[in-house]
Amino acid sequence: MAPEVRVLDLTDGAGRVAEPDWLARAESVHRQLRPQLPADYAARMTAVFASGARMAVAAEDAEVRGVAVWRLVENTYEGRRLYVDDLVTDGACRSRGVGRALLGHLESKARALDCDVMALDSGTQRTRAHRFYFREGFQIPAFCFRKDLKP
Repeated sequence: MAPEVRVLDLTDGAGRVAEPDWLARAESVHRQLRPQLPADYAARMTAVFASGARMAVAAEDAEVRGVAVWRLVENTYEGRRLYVDDLVTDGACRSRGVGRALLGHLESKARALDCDVMALDSGTQRTRAHRFYFREGFQIPAFCFRKDLKP
């Protein structure tokens, strides 16, 4: 029987890292989605948190099995939204409830923060992730257009 998945918030309400040991443990899982993150992971994430992001991890025992980075956004077409920057489950632990636990945690936060929606973007190539998001009740309401400004 697999250990129980628990979700831990690594940042406090002001974006300060409340659990630095867990942040260090999260790096290898987070890099499965974002391999381009700089070598100084903690410094980069501290800067991301300073701009409004927060982080939670899903853990089994002392091992990080999933990472979620999220933020609150107010906009004109959705109102208050909890936006998920990153959601990744360790490749060796997929289909074991880790992603569902993270999304459930984020949805609870969104409801507690009086959000109108929870939203995320997912690369067009991530078809397995898309199936998961559809199963979890997400829809595709719009296309996301982007123009790169740096090479």
